[in-house]
Amino acid sequence: MKIIALKYFKDGFMTQGFAFGGSRAKDKIEPVTYRSSLQNFLIDTGKEVILIDTGFAKETPVKPRKDDLPLWMGERIATFPEALANAGYKPEQVTKIILTHKHPDHAGELRMFPHAQIYVTATEADVMGLTGDNIVRVSFTDGPYKNFAASQKIADHLVMLPAPGHTKGNAVAVLEEDGLFYMFQGDVTYCDEALREEELSVVFEDLEAARKTLATVRGFVKDNPTVYLSTHCPEGFENLEQKKVMKL
Repeated sequence: MKIIALKYFKDGFMTQGFAFGGSRAKDKIEPVTYRSSLQNFLIDTGKEVILIDTGFAKETPVKPRKDDLPLWMGERIATFPEALANAGYKPEQVTKIILTHKHPDHAGELRMFPHAQIYVTATEADVMGLTGDNIVRVSFTDGPYKNFAASQKIADHLVMLPAPGHTKGNAVAVLEEDGLFYMFQGDVTYCDEALREEELSVVFEDLEAARKTLATVRGFVKDNPTVYLSTHCPEGFENLEQKKVMKL
């Protein structure tokens, strides 16, 4: 089993107002910034190659750095197709994709994988207009998983879990391996400090659902040795490389 971070932006930043501003009052926001990056993840089980999200479309322009931005994703070091190739994989090797949510930095290169099964919640599939025999509309019919009320098995030891709030059809994925739980959390939080402080970003479609999801994720992390794999901060790949268990 291999888990690989597909890295394509580095050395960015986000303000606390962005990372915490969905739940923390404006007068409590501090003038601090957190590191930002951009990466998605690949799981090679030895039998299958499974992607968690697919990054921006390769033609997406890169925003120049401005210090007054709430979020600057950083310097692009690769397009998503290049990041996949840099990891030693070809699109035709990918058998499954778990799409955590509809946003273009997570779904931009789905077009690269017309023959892969794309697992996406029915809510997101409808909004995105996804159709075709390779679209698997996930309704979480496989029963509870730990403290999550429902789940969908994707492969041995890999489940997709409902996590609405950031978007109405948002989801996360968890892989069990060698006594650890690797949580691919999309954008439940944008930085690890937000998880530790129990704060939400300013990007959400349903604030109450986002609060409940954050509480559920924190409960999971407290009860299970979890390597928390973020998309938007370098702790995402650093935690993976160190097999670092999140402590709350």
